[in-house]
Amino acid sequence: MKEDPAIVSAGAAALPGLGLARGRRRREALRRPAAAAKPAQRRGSPATPGAPGVSALATKPRAKACDSPPRDSGQTRQTQRAPKPETPAVRRKGSGRTAAALLLFVAALLVCRAPSRAFDLLDPASWPIIPVPEVVTDPFAGTTVGILPVHLFLDAQQQITAILAPDLSDNTITGATGNFRYLSFPSADTNWWVTAGASQVIEREVDLFYGSGRLHRDQWSYQGEFRFDRNPTERFFGVGNNTPFSAQTNYTLGRVFGEGRLGYNVTPRLQVAADELIQRVRIGPGALVATLPSTQSRFPNVAGVDGGTELMNRLLLTYDSRDSIYIPHSGTFARVFCGFSQRGFVSSASFNQFGAEAREYVALGDRMTLAGHLYLQYVPGGDQTPFWAMSWLGGDRAFLGMREPLRAYGPGRFIDDNLSVANLELRTWVYEMDVFKTHGILELAPFVEAGQVFHEMTGDPVGQLHPAAGMGFRGIAFPFVVGYVDVGYGSEGAVLFSGINYAF
Repeated sequence: MKEDPAIVSAGAAALPGLGLARGRRRREALRRPAAAAKPAQRRGSPATPGAPGVSALATKPRAKACDSPPRDSGQTRQTQRAPKPETPAVRRKGSGRTAAALLLFVAALLVCRAPSRAFDLLDPASWPIIPVPEVVTDPFAGTTVGILPVHLFLDAQQQITAILAPDLSDNTITGATGNFRYLSFPSADTNWWVTAGASQVIEREVDLFYGSGRLHRDQWSYQGEFRFDRNPTERFFGVGNNTPFSAQTNYTLGRVFGEGRLGYNVTPRLQVAADELIQRVRIGPGALVATLPSTQSRFPNVAGVDGGTELMNRLLLTYDSRDSIYIPHSGTFARVFCGFSQRGFVSSASFNQFGAEAREYVALGDRMTLAGHLYLQYVPGGDQTPFWAMSWLGGDRAFLGMREPLRAYGPGRFIDDNLSVANLELRTWVYEMDVFKTHGILELAPFVEAGQVFHEMTGDPVGQLHPAAGMGFRGIAFPFVVGYVDVGYGSEGAVLFSGINYAF
């Protein structure tokens, strides 16, 4: 959503010239409840302390984007480490490119640490636009080199209210590429964005999003998204938990979809939501026809290889006691969900979907957080479920009902009806500084995880796990931005991802 070691070195090179923050007192202040005025209390539920204004830098995405990475429903215990509004999910190709650029943007903030002043060509800290270099590698999407000029719109309190971030780049697979991004954050409770882009070879993308009610202070929360994209670097290895790497094929995934979610906030911690997603999918030849066989020729009998349509109707019950949505240090996030897609009622196939997810964050002192994630999903539908609607395992990001992370493999490396995965990482703050009126942190996070896909409802969800381990390097700009480079290792070698926001 994630790809370049140079990102880490760029940030590290900037650190020596920066002043350290005020250690423990600063961190405790970030986690204390804010003193802001409390919102009006809703009948039958306790009032929740206010949170300061926030914002985010976003990026490219994949699929059901109403669940964009940390993209979970709602804030519960507001603290001065305020939640930021939802940002575009990081998807495969374009997603990796934009996401890594955002991580470079965090490094640029470290370099341009001085407060704004009169323009001086010889003083980068005074420039109205931050020219961020893009150097990105992706396990499936190739290498991208380009420039990302970023302009930040700040309010009187130096909180980001909007971001303008177009880019021009060249990719080894899709050629010359241009993207436009404008992201607006009117308040901690509301955000919207408009992004669009095109590449020389096949790739296209338009994404419109609006969401409100992130803090669950009112009775209702809602969000909606429209998206059109064509990604020519997708890979498919067949259906099953033991598909060989040598079976790799390439295709273009074309999709037009809309998604809407309406949530009723029973309390600030408990939400019931209805989610509707409609999409039209088309499968075509990919951009790697010279080096890889096409999916349609190698797997002509796989369900969904000719595309199709889907109308997924889903209900979600969510509990969230985390101290922050985006940089949690303690608390619990849990949800259960179920949904169905019915042939003849827009959908080209009938199948169901249900599952459960749990995340736990344990504070181990002031600088360390043990973060755990468990996920189990079933998609009963026989052999008619399209492969693009099954459970996908692999990559660096979680998207509800669609894909879960296993950071030693590329996105969707293993595909089947059902999925189980467990992730554990130890997030440790190793360096802190105050930069550009923002609190910045360098974090290291060793991780271990294991997961599998399986076909039968009665199958063993832990019988044939694929293990993975690695190290995460994160740059955090309080109160909202988390950029990362994660290096994972598994049975097929090492894989590197970069992006914005935590994997879980």
